[in-house]
Amino acid sequence: MDSGFFYEAGSLLPSIGVGLLFWFAMRAILRADRREREAQRQAEQDYREAHAADE
Repeated sequence: MDSGFFYEAGSLLPSIGVGLLFWFAMRAILRADRREREAQRQAEQDYREAHAADE
């Protein structure tokens, strides 16, 4: 007696795997972008503070 459930569940595994891989990749990209923007903001603030005395 073959159960179709296991075949159907098995056919969904590649799609779920690709979806998870995409989710992890996008999460890493967005976190890296957030960190880069924060570092840029901090660098600009440091630059402004360093050159504020020149004015």
